[in-house]
Amino acid sequence: MDVCDQILVGNSHAILRVKELIRQVANSDLNVVLCGESGVGKELVAQALHLSSNRKGKPFVKVNCAAIPNELLESELFGYERGAFTGADKTKPGKFELAHNGTILLDEIGDMPLLLQSKMLQVLQDFQFSRLGAKNDVKVNCWVLASTNHDLEQDVRDRLFREDLYYRLNIISIFIPPLRERPEDIDLFIDYFAGQFARKIESPIFEFSAHVRDFLRQYSWPGNVRELKNMVERLMLLGDWRTLEEELLARETRRINGHELTTHTSPPTPNDLNREKKPKPKFPRLKDVKKKAVHEAEGKLISEVLRETDWNRKRAAEILQVSYKALLYKIKELKLRRED
Repeated sequence: MDVCDQILVGNSHAILRVKELIRQVANSDLNVVLCGESGVGKELVAQALHLSSNRKGKPFVKVNCAAIPNELLESELFGYERGAFTGADKTKPGKFELAHNGTILLDEIGDMPLLLQSKMLQVLQDFQFSRLGAKNDVKVNCWVLASTNHDLEQDVRDRLFREDLYYRLNIISIFIPPLRERPEDIDLFIDYFAGQFARKIESPIFEFSAHVRDFLRQYSWPGNVRELKNMVERLMLLGDWRTLEEELLARETRRINGHELTTHTSPPTPNDLNREKKPKPKFPRLKDVKKKAVHEAEGKLISEVLRETDWNRKRAAEILQVSYKALLYKIKELKLRRED
């Protein structure tokens, strides 16, 4: 199994094409722009490019151009000399220097301010620059990758992105398709993330039913691979498929109707929307009773063991014969608190 197959999950035609492009350009040193929606795995593709190249033993440095304030981004990229500004009490190398002989990923390049784009263009032309407050130039040798969820061509037309920088960066373009366009990869992702999370919490791998898998294959995944990973981990930890299914259906309905949420509040479920229309059931579902009973029993046992060990969680995990991480998850899930 080569690097691409180790890092990138999927056997769809679109992903096989991405893997082939990586193998073709890995040792070219030509600038690459990785395009695609948020959450599709652009950083993983960048890592696969780096590890497939002859620079794999050298640094791989990522800079998130959207997460760093504009006034700090220049010093983050190019470094500064001692005394360059208030608080600069020592010389600091920038990310380009740290990536010398390796690879630098300019993540969310579309959010880089125009003033800094001019300096970036100069750096890409001759790979030398000066730190803030320095008199001499620094010369570096690194492979430049950039990623974006913007339509950079439209940004160029809107004068939000320099045309000359766009053509300097976009020598090779690799498009990573959204998850909804490669549903045949979803089962592979489910198994991959389930295996990862099971190892993390030292738990048996969760069995996903045919109904759950079929539903997840048909969902549109606006958050792409990142959203699927979160859903798999939540389902493995809480086992709340019915609630999760309702939430995803509600999101899909809003998407279809053109009313996507613009806030981070929890979306109403179909039960919330139809609560007045549906009579309250006389008896609870057996599944809900079982789940509540299990939670109560677990909470009582864990609380007793924690009191017995004076809240020594490592010792409590040994007594309960579970991993330390699994016990911490249970304490958090059951909202247990120490009573002094």
